[in-house]
Amino acid sequence: MSVAIIDYGAGNLRSAEKAFLHVATDQSVMVTSRAEDVLAATHIVLPGVGAFEDCATGLRALPGMVEAMTERVIKQGQPMLGICVGMQLMCSLGHENGQHDGLGWIEGDVCPLVPAQEKLKIPHMGWNDISLTRPHPVTNGLNEAHMYFVHSYYAKLEKKEDTIATTDYAQIFPAIIGRDNIIGTQFHPEKSQRAGLHLLSNFLEWRP
Repeated sequence: MSVAIIDYGAGNLRSAEKAFLHVATDQSVMVTSRAEDVLAATHIVLPGVGAFEDCATGLRALPGMVEAMTERVIKQGQPMLGICVGMQLMCSLGHENGQHDGLGWIEGDVCPLVPAQEKLKIPHMGWNDISLTRPHPVTNGLNEAHMYFVHSYYAKLEKKEDTIATTDYAQIFPAIIGRDNIIGTQFHPEKSQRAGLHLLSNFLEWRP
């Protein structure tokens, strides 16, 4: 069994790798930009730091990568985790510096956070509680967990059932989204200490 963390120039790869190495038991962990590694992996991770457009462009620039992800995740049903912008790329459209196509795996747009109070600063940076809206194997034991966020945009989903957990900052928005064998976190589990490691461990044990 193996974990493929996709390297498409979006940064924060080593933190993600270190966190997965900490919780992996019978899985190997690799950071890779090769489509063939994704096709062989049992668990696929799409991290992300930066602007939606730059991340989408970087991902599509990797030869055969989107096709390999589609084959392994959508057609074959292997579990996949998107982190921060990696989660946002699962959505239909991003509205940062124009309108840009995502992967379209979960219906919804990535829109700017609008603070309800002047004291709330954007980007949203720091620790916030998450509230589960429905049970999921990857969130077992995590209700009201404290997670670390860094972002200015959020996923505005078309289907309520695609939201697994929410956070309240500036507005209530999805903190975890997912369907079938796909799950994504707006926060950074690799920076969220014990709770984040618990989520990653759950992900590696998940057999959708």
